[in-house]
Amino acid sequence: MRILIADDDREICDLLEIYINNEGFEVIKAYDGQEAYDQFIETDPDCVILDVMMPKMDGLDVVNKIREESKVPILMLSAKTADIDKIRGLARGADDYVIKPFNPLEVVARVKSLLRRSSYSDEKSADGNEIEIGPLRIRRDQHEVSTVDGTLIHLTVLEFGILYLLASNPNRVFSADEIFERVWQQETDIPSKTVMVHVSHLRDKIEEATGGEKVVKTVWGVGYKIEKD
Repeated sequence: MRILIADDDREICDLLEIYINNEGFEVIKAYDGQEAYDQFIETDPDCVILDVMMPKMDGLDVVNKIREESKVPILMLSAKTADIDKIRGLARGADDYVIKPFNPLEVVARVKSLLRRSSYSDEKSADGNEIEIGPLRIRRDQHEVSTVDGTLIHLTVLEFGILYLLASNPNRVFSADEIFERVWQQETDIPSKTVMVHVSHLRDKIEEATGGEKVVKTVWGVGYKIEKD
């Protein structure tokens, strides 16, 4: 698999390259936002690691441009610690977020988790399962979601994972911890804000496509569910 690392700090790129190469992945490096996007178009990577603050084009703008083309997993890196900065990154379509300074082993673990999630979706292609729930039609074999009248809803890998988990277990409430562990395939002590942002973004996309239908319900103090009569 091919991993694109984009950071204007060359030492960070070189450090991550060593650890990621040790996992058997090929690494492509970029040192500004425009180069990152150009390399993405040219090399078609399996995962992208993006710094937020970069010259020529910042990481959030690169996420926007990538999401116009692809659902490739995106991991953001940033020295910013405010929750609003995390939310902005995730809301633009990033799948995960790591704060600098970081342990490179954590970055590698996050990348491998994103790749497993993406590969898991691809492995389901032989099943051909389709779920129709409320105004949505979910095609697991194509990793595709649309309204029943055919309007496509473009979701990231993790947004699709959350939707599929809830839709394939209708009326069951999943806590933020359960969603994080099942969809991200990681264990963590503080997943709730990350899950909340992804659920919020998922809801926005569904409501925009369906004319405002509330498909993903919040059970306050417990978690999230999709109801089916």
